Amino acid sequence: MQILKVIALLMEYPDEQLWQSGEELMPLVAQEAPRLTGFVDELLAAPLLDQQAAWGEVFDRGCSTSLMLFEHVHAESRDRGQAMVDLMAQYEEAGLQLDCRELPDYLPMYLEYLSTRSPAEARQGLLDIAPILALLGGRLKEREAPWSQLFDALLEICGSPLRSDSVTKQVAGEKRDDTPEAMDAVWEEEQVKFIDDAASSCDSSPQQQYQRRFSQEAAPQYLDLSSGGRK
Repeated sequence: MQILKVIALLMEYPDEQLWQSGEELMPLVAQEAPRLTGFVDELLAAPLLDQQAAWGEVFDRGCSTSLMLFEHVHAESRDRGQAMVDLMAQYEEAGLQLDCRELPDYLPMYLEYLSTRSPAEARQGLLDIAPILALLGGRLKEREAPWSQLFDALLEICGSPLRSDSVTKQVAGEKRDDTPEAMDAVWEEEQVKFIDDAASSCDSSPQQQYQRRFSQEAAPQYLDLSSGGRK
């Protein structure tokens, strides 16, 4: 399902490659995920630097909109490490090799993996994470972030009944972790580390830097479908 690789590209930190290949992506988007044509048009119509800044405001502040899947499932429990190992094994079995800068539970990476599987396997892979997709989409929609459309598109592709609206009541009752006050509280509680041992052996991607920065800040807020149904 090539459309999953395209959505992964649209979800990642905007770069020159996306702007250069935008016109080539549109036919596939129009055919496989027509609901995203408006999103892609608006994304590419804006200056790259503006979109990079907007992406950072949405995905680089707090952990509630983290694109690391296991942040919303295991947080810092011991199960997280094993889940990482298991997912890495799936990638290797499929012939995908990750370098030391990439974490296996990074959502765009997972979507790229699913794009190499059969349509049935890809849809099941999305269904497996449908509650997380709905939760992230709901939080992004509440913040009026256009990337919420990507999550609803993924839920539609896999045939899930969930949508970003499925978690409206839950999201409305959550305490946001991206406000200046919340960010200040995190830094006041953290011990500053000027040298990161983990980073000394490998250059870190923006996603890994983000993960280390926020991994200890708060327990995740899990999906609670009892708080509101799909509209």
